[in-house]
Amino acid sequence: MDELVALYASGDLAGRVSGVATRHEVRSANLPHAATAVLLRDTSGRIYVHRRTTTKDLYPGLHDAFAGGVVGAGEDPFDTAARELREELSVTGCDLRECLRYWYHDEHASYLAYVFDATYDAERCTPVVHQPEEVAEGWWMDQEELVARLADPTWPFVPDGRESLRRYFEWAGGQG
Repeated sequence: MDELVALYASGDLAGRVSGVATRHEVRSANLPHAATAVLLRDTSGRIYVHRRTTTKDLYPGLHDAFAGGVVGAGEDPFDTAARELREELSVTGCDLRECLRYWYHDEHASYLAYVFDATYDAERCTPVVHQPEEVAEGWWMDQEELVARLADPTWPFVPDGRESLRRYFEWAGGQG
């Protein structure tokens, strides 16, 4: 059975659910939904970057810095974020916080982005282990190196991840 996804009122940052559709319907009609994105940072500030598998339904084979996915019908975005971090990278035990939300739209996706970060402490968190169906490979990268790579528009990086990182770094810069 196709996964049921919560639909959201387009443009509404409050996150009001407006209906339900199958994942296939959401993808084929580019319906407005919600998705979480969790940026995993270690205690020295490095960011975990990975390459998506070529079998992913959206942006296959591209690099990404977020673990995340669509918010299911009846699911809370915080719970989705924790679930996706656990499913994609096997990471649990980290402090997870919502940082910002915004609407993302392109020709492939239209969703309310719930952007989180999680601090990875090897003494408290479980080790990073990739889900083979979603993550082909991954590594820790200094923020400066990631920003330099993102400045190259030919680097194969998910477009929504580029936008989320831009907004996250802007948000984080205003936190200090």
